[in-house]
Amino acid sequence: MLRAAGVGVGDEVVVPAFGNSEVAGAVAFAGALPVFADIDPLTYCLDPGSVEAAITPRTAAVVVVHRFGRPADIARLHGVGQRHGLLVLEQGESEVPYDEVAQRRERAAYLDAKLRGVRTPDGGDGHTYQQYVVRVPGNGRPDRDAFARAVRARGVECRVPVKTPVHRLPEFRRCVSLPETERAADETLALPVDAALTKRDMQRIVGACNALGGLLQPAF
Repeated sequence: MLRAAGVGVGDEVVVPAFGNSEVAGAVAFAGALPVFADIDPLTYCLDPGSVEAAITPRTAAVVVVHRFGRPADIARLHGVGQRHGLLVLEQGESEVPYDEVAQRRERAAYLDAKLRGVRTPDGGDGHTYQQYVVRVPGNGRPDRDAFARAVRARGVECRVPVKTPVHRLPEFRRCVSLPETERAADETLALPVDAALTKRDMQRIVGACNALGGLLQPAF
């Protein structure tokens, strides 16, 4: 799509650093330079203000990635594109089957109501909960990683959704300030929320997480 739009050598494309490297890699493959902007801490998608701040005379496009089933603020991002005459492309994640969305939302609502000591996700704007991503408060990555190990030891699968932001990978390393991206990479943890989970499974998730709540600072 970038090549079809004429984006190439000498151009810059604004992309998120929170996620995998495929988008930045596609920009580089087209011959352009990926430029990283920060994320909104609620949606984990590109923050329109950070995107606007990253624009230079060489900027040709913005690639917006919807994250965890929570869509980006695409209206504001298109507004940025229109003001600066930029191409705005969207990349979605693999879709949750339609008949599972209601079940995932039901399980997410249960976790929202029962979890203690972690910050639950913002469920606005049609969240489909492809992943149920919480924030573990405390001392960033050390506490999050210790929490994850303890939860797994109690029989609950969980995963760190983004281990290393793209701007810190050797092939894309940039000296750029992305505080929300860094914080999210250090604090986030994805808990199970798929439609196959039983009530007993959900209770086990809550029990495992809440048993550790006293070891953490309160979530705000």
